[in-house]
Amino acid sequence: MSDRSSSTSTSQTEGELDEEMESEEGKNENERAGSPVPSLSSFSTSLRAVVRIKQKYQAMKKRRQEMALEPGVLGAFAGAAPRSSPKIFTFDGLTPSAFSSISSITKKKRRRRRRVLFPNRGSCRTVPKQERSRAMYCLYLLLAIVFVQVYNAIENLDDHVLRYDLEGLDKTLRREVLGQQGAVDGLLSHLKEYLSTYVHNKPLVVSLHGPSGVGKSHLGRLLAGHFRSVVGETLVLQYYVLHHCPQEADAQQCARNLSAIISEMVERAEEEEKIPLFIFDEVEHMHDEILDALWQLVASKQSNEYLNAIYLFLSNLGHAQITKHVLHNSSSSSMAMTASIHHSNLVKELTPILRNTLEKLHPLWSDADILPLGLLEKGHVMECFLDEITREGFYPDRANIERLAGEIEYYPVVGGREYSQTGCKQVVAKVNLL
Repeated sequence: MSDRSSSTSTSQTEGELDEEMESEEGKNENERAGSPVPSLSSFSTSLRAVVRIKQKYQAMKKRRQEMALEPGVLGAFAGAAPRSSPKIFTFDGLTPSAFSSISSITKKKRRRRRRVLFPNRGSCRTVPKQERSRAMYCLYLLLAIVFVQVYNAIENLDDHVLRYDLEGLDKTLRREVLGQQGAVDGLLSHLKEYLSTYVHNKPLVVSLHGPSGVGKSHLGRLLAGHFRSVVGETLVLQYYVLHHCPQEADAQQCARNLSAIISEMVERAEEEEKIPLFIFDEVEHMHDEILDALWQLVASKQSNEYLNAIYLFLSNLGHAQITKHVLHNSSSSSMAMTASIHHSNLVKELTPILRNTLEKLHPLWSDADILPLGLLEKGHVMECFLDEITREGFYPDRANIERLAGEIEYYPVVGGREYSQTGCKQVVAKVNLL
């Protein structure tokens, strides 16, 4: 309303000014019409009238500006708010600080405009559903297939181990082999690990070493009999060097014959999907030509059938180191130590010593797992007499067994233990004399 009143008052003043100017101009025209020939005095009169009108107009304009500066006076006059004259914007009064403030204000406005506004919680009452990808079903199917394959592989491994009846072999060796618990445990561990699968990257080579009469040949016979019952007679070879190749002159021919026999057996075992067993006794008498042929078969990777085989070497090589180590460490070992722990420690301590000695003789033992057999105590010798007497059908008299065991030669007592110099080597001969 104030703007309308101010605009009406301003228009009224301008209208009055125009009417006065028109009246003055009308008078001048009348005077010019009354006098057909204007004179110098009339021209000066009209000039003074124009100057006077201009001065009056400037005075009214000045008065109107003053009234605009005084809102009380203009409000009283015409009953409306004063009209403010338009302001012209220039950059004359601005300073660098003002420019920085203006730029900061514009930047803030831009930042505010970039903000993302989220809807209120009240508007989104339901959680949006996430669509499940169809690829997840394929992933579940793949995991199920892998699980079934792994389960079948484990079942096949168990079936493969059960085929060789290693539990029965374990019971037989623990019952028949006396005083060699550590070597038996190590041998069974190698067999279980190797026979758990049919595909291998190298054959299993185990070398048993020990003094005379500690049960090496007996252990080989037990293994041969067990494997003949599970894989067949044709897949087990017992090779006695003094029997199959006694003459050194025939060593080259013996090596060729042995290579041909092994090749034929591994091919047959590959067809039947079985693992053959090769037992070589009295290896200390084996000629270098035969050792070289065996090393080529063990270390070669011609085909898969040569990798699926078990080689067992029995010898008394390194018996001096074994005897010295057992007699020297028996005094430091505790009597309360069980037999299994004692023999396990013996295997761990003697294995690196024997390996250094055997690798100097032939590189065949660099690829072999070495298991030492310790000396037999007097109690083990008495058990050997008991088994042999029972097998021959004699009455197992305790006094007779102690008498026969006393005829065996022993090392001096060390650490409360009495070790036999010949083991159970003379047991069969003495029982035959009864």
